[in-house]
Amino acid sequence: MMLPPYYEFAFPVKIISGHTALNNLPVELRLANVERPLIITDPGVARAGLITVVLDAFAESGITIGALYDQVPPESSTLVVNELAGLYREKACDCLVAVGGGSVIDTAKGINILVSQGGDDVRHYRGAEVLPGPLRPMFVAPTTSGTGSEATNSAVIADPETGVKMLFVSENLIPRAAILDTRMTLTLPPKLTAATGMDALTHAMEACLSIQKNPVSDAFAQQAIRLIGANLRVVTANPQEKNGRLALANASLLAGAAFSNSMVGCVHSMGHATGAVAHVPHGIAMNIFLPFGLAFNLPKREAEIAELLLPLAGAEIYAATPAAQRAQKTIDEVHRLKQDLYEISGLPRTLKEAGVSADQLEHIAKLAINDGSAMMNPTELGLEDALKLAREAFG
Repeated sequence: MMLPPYYEFAFPVKIISGHTALNNLPVELRLANVERPLIITDPGVARAGLITVVLDAFAESGITIGALYDQVPPESSTLVVNELAGLYREKACDCLVAVGGGSVIDTAKGINILVSQGGDDVRHYRGAEVLPGPLRPMFVAPTTSGTGSEATNSAVIADPETGVKMLFVSENLIPRAAILDTRMTLTLPPKLTAATGMDALTHAMEACLSIQKNPVSDAFAQQAIRLIGANLRVVTANPQEKNGRLALANASLLAGAAFSNSMVGCVHSMGHATGAVAHVPHGIAMNIFLPFGLAFNLPKREAEIAELLLPLAGAEIYAATPAAQRAQKTIDEVHRLKQDLYEISGLPRTLKEAGVSADQLEHIAKLAINDGSAMMNPTELGLEDALKLAREAFG
């Protein structure tokens, strides 16, 4: 493999991984010289009792919880970010602990911008690399294994006034530490386990195809694919399988680190557009579009797609497949994984199964070609291409 003429890779996140990893959280706060966290989560995490695990970790630590907020909405909002920045200041907090999925983590990133840089409206900091300096320490305990937000340099926060989802990108947004604790994902139901796993798989595979791919992002992404290929079916069928849960949590983080540096491509463009038009959850959209996106990129990325067969399907299948057939076999294996997850959990395989109507496909295609992810796809995504992908995925 030829090295790219130039690349950058940044990953300053400390990874703390284990079946009881959250027990180390107080130590991490002390190492960062902070002692009064604002803990934020969402109602689902609170109902599942997962926040108790975090509070128990602090029980005999001597650290005071500055404030606890458990009403983060399913979609991160500027209103909530601005409100919680006020709570952080009112309670004299000095750091953030986010316990949840992508929305909670993105909300925490938004709060951290305001409490570190000043101001009362996070919209003033939207865009790429506009943050003038480092932020307060932030610690993340993900409760899903898909978004990879615990390892990324970005946040998506919706502005309810305009309906626009604003993107914030800066290396300063990357958390200080990601705590991968098995107890945080054991309560995920099978369908959500499958959807988040396919989200992480898409992050990893698109990272390997992107025009910004590099040897380091490939290493992270291929290990993520290996962990997902070996564990996603097992954990979806057996949600209490602790070692598999921990493997998927690590895969999500590795994939997040990979795509945070190399970016993603047309599968995400199609998925973002499908979410906007038909409100299909992101992980389900990734599951639906992934094999079609791989096939679309086959002419320019055949060798790279062929390489993904080994981590996805294992050495035996890789060795038994002639070299010229490995790229197509990779795509076939993704289709097979989709079918298996459908049989285990009911995860939709097609846009039709996800509730999308045929008359929405053209709108999806038009939005997809203007999505930022399309810029990093190795093959330019035109309107006819996007419409073809939508029709293929419709079923």
